[in-house]
Amino acid sequence: MTQASNLAFYDRVRAELADIDAQGLTKPERIIASRQGSVITVGGRDVLNFCANNYLGLAGDERVAQAGIRTQERWGAGTASVRFICGTLEIHKELERSVADYLGFEDSILFAAAFDANGGIFEPLFGEEDAIVSDSLNHASIIDGVRLCKAKRYRFLTSDMDDLEAKLKEARADGARNIVIATDGAFSMDGYIAKLKDIRGLADRYDALIMVDDCHATGFLGPQGRGSYAYHGVDIDFLTGTFGKALGGAMGGFICAKAEIVSLLKQRARPYLFSNALAPAVCGSSLEAIRIAGGEEGDALRKQLFANAARYRAAMTEAGFNLLPGEHPIIPVMLGDAKLAQDFAARALELGVYVIGFSFPVVPRGQARIRTQMSAAHTFEQIDQVVDAFRTAGRDLGIVG
Repeated sequence: MTQASNLAFYDRVRAELADIDAQGLTKPERIIASRQGSVITVGGRDVLNFCANNYLGLAGDERVAQAGIRTQERWGAGTASVRFICGTLEIHKELERSVADYLGFEDSILFAAAFDANGGIFEPLFGEEDAIVSDSLNHASIIDGVRLCKAKRYRFLTSDMDDLEAKLKEARADGARNIVIATDGAFSMDGYIAKLKDIRGLADRYDALIMVDDCHATGFLGPQGRGSYAYHGVDIDFLTGTFGKALGGAMGGFICAKAEIVSLLKQRARPYLFSNALAPAVCGSSLEAIRIAGGEEGDALRKQLFANAARYRAAMTEAGFNLLPGEHPIIPVMLGDAKLAQDFAARALELGVYVIGFSFPVVPRGQARIRTQMSAAHTFEQIDQVVDAFRTAGRDLGIVG
């Protein structure tokens, strides 16, 4: 028999869900019945997909898929273990070497998820004598990772170098032993690229380390797609990234750093020590994606990606939509109201375009949006079709004239 107190608990959960829905904040799960790509199957029909992190179009690439299949045939489904017990395969070491070489670091360490990489980096490296100065728009995984650490915490306004310097001065005045500046390389909800050249200058002035989450930059920003730090031509101390976006679209994360940092993380990072090793199929697919991204084909894909972004941005601006400025292939269409964003996404799907409305708590209240994302797999014709569909949806909902 359920106790009265437990009944009250479930009543409270139902009430909270009802309140979320009433505010237009419910995030629906739409079922996809196809591979990831520029066109996907949703609800029994093919629709254009403009909201995936599939920047290079490799998530559904046959070569990437077959590499994963071959790897699983050799190594099986998984290790059934965490790595320090009996879970490190040769292919794990191969992938760590490959991603470190590609991105220009001494070594790397793999995690089951990129969220775990950010959850595991701070606690082993920084203690209560240290300070973490974090961008206010950083990804939730950085925020949670910082919370696990005993270091003093400081936040600076996004890309505001004056505020960053003020926080660095404050940390130094408070007697911090080591200071690390933590930032996204590219901010996932806005498409802003971090001002790493300016951050590097301040880090040098105040003797600080730099940690960058490059999940939305690795594979397509900068020379050879090496990320935001390569885009700006600066050095950083720690890089976290993912195989779940441009580098194959599967899952799993990594930290790149100096060899001794990686060695310490392998001894102390809890998400690494207490999570099963990355599945072999993911390793195989990721290795193939790195091979493609780092070569001449990767250059061609990056050129197409940014040409697509420029075409889309120009056409949407001409159509009267409010876009956040930038050059990143994340291009948010700002709508403000959460319910309006959900209605727009639903109308777009009716018109054959798959996008998602983002609202609180993913973005601040009053800043709901449709986060559109370009892929190298998109054609100019598909981009024009999406703009036409958005124009129709915008007129139907009174967003554009």
